[in-house]
Amino acid sequence: MMKFFALCFFVISLINIPIADARIRHYKWELKYEYKSPDCYKKLVITINGRTPGPTILAKQNDTVIVEVKNSLLTENTAIHWHGIRQIGTPWFDGTEGVTQCPILPGDTFVYKFVVDRPGTYLYHAHYGMQREAGIYGSIRVALPDGESEPFAYDYDRSIILTDWYHKSTYEQAAGLSSIPFQWVGEPQSLLIQGKGRFDCSAANPPLKADVCNNTNPECSLYSTTVVPGKTYRLRISSLSALSALSFQIEGHNMTVVEADGHYVEPFVVKNLFIYSGETYSVLVKTDQDPSRNYWATTNVVSRNATTPPGLAIFNYYPNHPRRSPPTIPPSGPMWNDIAPRFNQSVAIKARRGHIYPPPATSDRVIVLLNTQNTVNGNVRWSVNKVSFNIPHTPYLIALKENLLHTFSQTPPPEGYDFKNYDIFARQNNTNATTSDAIYRLQLNSTVDIILQNANTMNPNNSETHPWHLHGHDFWVLGYGKGKFDPINDPKNYNLVDPIMKNTVPVHPFGWTALRFKADNPGVWAFHCHIESHFFMGMGVVFEEGIERVGKLPSSIMGCGETKRLLKP
Repeated sequence: MMKFFALCFFVISLINIPIADARIRHYKWELKYEYKSPDCYKKLVITINGRTPGPTILAKQNDTVIVEVKNSLLTENTAIHWHGIRQIGTPWFDGTEGVTQCPILPGDTFVYKFVVDRPGTYLYHAHYGMQREAGIYGSIRVALPDGESEPFAYDYDRSIILTDWYHKSTYEQAAGLSSIPFQWVGEPQSLLIQGKGRFDCSAANPPLKADVCNNTNPECSLYSTTVVPGKTYRLRISSLSALSALSFQIEGHNMTVVEADGHYVEPFVVKNLFIYSGETYSVLVKTDQDPSRNYWATTNVVSRNATTPPGLAIFNYYPNHPRRSPPTIPPSGPMWNDIAPRFNQSVAIKARRGHIYPPPATSDRVIVLLNTQNTVNGNVRWSVNKVSFNIPHTPYLIALKENLLHTFSQTPPPEGYDFKNYDIFARQNNTNATTSDAIYRLQLNSTVDIILQNANTMNPNNSETHPWHLHGHDFWVLGYGKGKFDPINDPKNYNLVDPIMKNTVPVHPFGWTALRFKADNPGVWAFHCHIESHFFMGMGVVFEEGIERVGKLPSSIMGCGETKRLLKP
């Protein structure tokens, strides 16, 4: 009898461990088109509950997040990806149309349910066509459980998302990218800080009517964040730009970088933070400047010779009026073509002491991904190892789990390129690429190295910055390099001591980036360039691992391609 009571006491004790404090965070969203003027130019925007950016998801580590998404777009499918959330045990709720689910049809409601297992700064956004840049995006902020503290102190916590903004619809852009002759999307018209910017309506050619573009519209008043003098602010800076690599600065203030993609960084100080689409950073800012005035916060395009003007916001020192313009002109941004400071920031990001998760010393497999621009049957495409990716009609997760292997190519994609003969610095006659929907099959729990190799585009003396995002995992960033990756000598210089873990990383112009990850999350996961037009044009791959360990798939993710017959009447 005593043993029985002892066992009961032990079970009750287990119930009271911290994870039992986890809560359910329930959100109900409706997506619909509305006319908005985020940069003073009125256009159709997709809103979440009438807003863009959408609501910030606030949760604590180990909470369950439930989001009911009603698609009221009338004529358009959708899907929402939870960027940086690994979806351990729920690969079907990753939100990647064609990879993990069928799209959400107009009029339908889809319920996402997942656990946020790590504290940090994350994102959500549409993952259907080029829909993200139409307005479906927002922040996810995951706090530590009660009683736990972070390795840095601050008084207040703010989230700021940087985006670029086009006046053309995503349909017009997609049609141009798919057409012969090719029509590039061009540079964005504006940069937005937390969904607000200011396009100069008077400079438009041809002139725009006041009901189309009006700089006095309060809807496009600059974003202003109010701060109290003498405090420390944690600013969670994220980028969900469609095209642009960005810099961010606050006039007269230093920023101390402390977190990247949900992992603690060995602190370092910057004036300009370089940030690429899909990345998140936390910076600490001390409000130690003259409190009698406001200051500019600015974002500028880097890595492209862009015509897009800087994005502006107001860093408002209380009690100054939040709309009071600073007495200075906004600080100029870095030179767009100065690669050195961007490369140096990438190299400077290390894991924080006391929070280092050492990578495996060696890998089981090495996959080299050459990023090139190609033509395929007259269409301009982006390719990896001269293969341009197409999303299938039947999502991979369902096809693999239900043995519908005939729905996509079973020819394995190449794991490298002609290293000896391919000149990454020369403009190549890349007319011999192909398209494929084949995927990489990874051994569960194996260690995989990915080498992202950049090269010249189809324009002379041009190589672009590509931010690559991996779903379902974090990876160790082992190193960056300039020129062609040397498979014999460069691995000798890998950082195996304190590499940062991330889910999104840039490969710099004419350079390479080396990653290592454990294929330990059963499911099917996209790995792609986070530039909207580049992924649309084929710059991505897909990894499968441990599909036999994936549980029973929910019927809600089915209904397209050959999954229709799996739905019982």
